[in-house]
Amino acid sequence: MADPQGFLKHTSRELPTRRPVELRLLDWKEVYEDKFSHDTLQKQASRCMDCGIPFCHQGCPLGNLIPEWNDLVYKGAWREGIDRLHATNNFPEFTGRLCPAPCEASCVLGINQQPVTIKQVEVELVENAFDEGWVTPVYPTRLTGKKIAVVGSGPAGLAAAQQLTRAGHTVTVFEREDRIGGLMRYGIPEFKMEKSVIDRRLAQMEAEGTIFKTSVNVGVDITAEQLREQYDAVVLAGGATIARDLPIPGRELDGIHQAMEFLPWANRAQLGDDVLDENGLPPIHAKGKKVVIIGGGDTGADCLGTSHRHGAESVHQFEIMPRPPEERAGSTPWPTYPLMYRVSSAHEEGGERVFSVNTERFVGKDGKVTGLEAHEVKMANGRFEKVEGTDFTLEADLVLLAMGFVGPQKPGLLTDLGVGYDGRGNVQRDKNWATNIPGVYVAGDMGRGQSLIVWAIAEGRAAAAAVDKYLEGETALPAPIPPTAVAQR
Repeated sequence: MADPQGFLKHTSRELPTRRPVELRLLDWKEVYEDKFSHDTLQKQASRCMDCGIPFCHQGCPLGNLIPEWNDLVYKGAWREGIDRLHATNNFPEFTGRLCPAPCEASCVLGINQQPVTIKQVEVELVENAFDEGWVTPVYPTRLTGKKIAVVGSGPAGLAAAQQLTRAGHTVTVFEREDRIGGLMRYGIPEFKMEKSVIDRRLAQMEAEGTIFKTSVNVGVDITAEQLREQYDAVVLAGGATIARDLPIPGRELDGIHQAMEFLPWANRAQLGDDVLDENGLPPIHAKGKKVVIIGGGDTGADCLGTSHRHGAESVHQFEIMPRPPEERAGSTPWPTYPLMYRVSSAHEEGGERVFSVNTERFVGKDGKVTGLEAHEVKMANGRFEKVEGTDFTLEADLVLLAMGFVGPQKPGLLTDLGVGYDGRGNVQRDKNWATNIPGVYVAGDMGRGQSLIVWAIAEGRAAAAAVDKYLEGETALPAPIPPTAVAQR
């Protein structure tokens, strides 16, 4: 146990300080001040009670050894701590920034106190390891001569690729964009995770032997037949890339865009691409505009923060669900992930959040959107019903749809491979992560549906173990998710 009295001596949960809003809106850097001091982090780690039944494991699909590395951080054993962290998680620098931390929602201390800052300990552990030069290539002890194709370079694909490379296989990762990283590269704004964080991990993977091929649209530039002929196994990790649309009157007007048509431009600009006009603006921008974001989740918040940095005149973020309670809702008791009101860094920066609202129609002039018509809703008998007399019109020059994703792109690779689909339209897989096509496996959102980054990494690792066993007859790779977790999802 880190400190038997740690949770009594240090009752306050401390997190990094965010930079002042007026300063951080001037750049695209991550919103936090410099890292915690080791002393502060060790105090926070000492709050871990090393519970007899560590419910934080219940919340973590990766099976992270949370009490163990909390104890090691408290004792100052940073090298041992990063080894325990990397034992279950290939990319803690990603999850430590982007995961909503269901582990913290399951923390036993959180029953009647603020939970342990698990996520912060995680990210500081790995950042310290990079600073100290401890994150080095891990080479296989032998080469198997087997070739594996991984389609998609998001967290699921990268996790599968790294595990399989370390098992001795020759792994090629295909990405249709011009850079590796999937949604982490072009969907996550710089102020949430700077892309140098991805690049330094890719350097490790390349040194280990993983091959990356960008600007390759698998199914077009290389056919499904060629893929199966040239590789002994295939891992499908292309994500759930088809965005949910809003097919209401006026949808055809200019100025209405999906979030993933809007967000990548800022990342490309920060990466040095020539995408800005003479006024320093990308093709789709919010500068001087009245922006309405439809969707109250993380992607909507990403659009919000990006619109602030563009210099929007005003921003409204619509959510059809009612405003959550300030504290954990009774419908989501511990140790489940709580339904509660959350304020992201983007929400701190401005804009108006509007709950229990439904958009009925987009209105425009000369083919361009000028506003929308909406009304309030209430939940009745499990369905949203209009609240009569609440109709309103809101001006808008730019409307961003951030309502999630409905599944993978089927025409092309998936259709040509002939894979099956489940009832939700995702690629169907069995308990061993295998599709109906021999040698073809699936991991991450493409098989699971839109989900968390921690699930993507966990599934990539598990699918890698299944592929290794398929090729070699056995595997030493860890498979952190029991097959029943797939069947019961």
